[in-house]
Amino acid sequence: MDLPIDVFSAAFLIALLKIIWVNILLSGDNAVVIALAARNLAPDQQKRAIIFGSGAAIVLRVVLTLFAVQLLQLPWLKLLGAAALLWIGIQLLADNDDDADVKASSSVWVAIRTILIADLVMSLDNVIAVAAAANSAPENVRVLLLVIGLGLSIPLIIFGSTLLLKLMERFPAIITVGAALLGFVAGEMATTDAAVHDWFETHMHGLDYAVSITGAVFVVAIGLLLARRGKSGPA
Repeated sequence: MDLPIDVFSAAFLIALLKIIWVNILLSGDNAVVIALAARNLAPDQQKRAIIFGSGAAIVLRVVLTLFAVQLLQLPWLKLLGAAALLWIGIQLLADNDDDADVKASSSVWVAIRTILIADLVMSLDNVIAVAAAANSAPENVRVLLLVIGLGLSIPLIIFGSTLLLKLMERFPAIITVGAALLGFVAGEMATTDAAVHDWFETHMHGLDYAVSITGAVFVVAIGLLLARRGKSGPA
């Protein structure tokens, strides 16, 4: 007997495993930006920013995934997202923690806002992979798959960002590596935009990786430059 939603079918379970695996692979950059955005907060505020930021990011990703195919067909969208991600990476690296405790109450919401903006940008690439995994299942269970699969990724992101925060306290160089990762992702995003992808395939084939590395170097160079200026500037 056919059920309206067969959650025990092989197609459903295989698609669910695909979504969970995709989220494990793609949650690393999201955990990085959450940890970077929350690193200057007090410990109790870090937990609040991570929980609220991660939860809101997952809801945002579910909504984005439902419209992933239509969104990613729009030209220039990924290029705009890449530019925004470069800016976020630079700001996170250039951020000076000397005044971290001055505005503690409002900093939580600033961190959450940063997390949401960055996750919105980075999720444009992530959601297409999740949508593709869901498409292997019957159409009447795809929305349920997205909600379950993406919901399961919440603890992955929370655990990852919490672990990164602890590592950043011991190894500050991780902050630079995290900002470089955001620049690398921005480069990847830019070369796959619908407006320039065919041009890259025709004239710049094989240089996608070089663009991503350039994005990482650009974020680190500008971010460190701004950080040094902030330290040497007037008190």
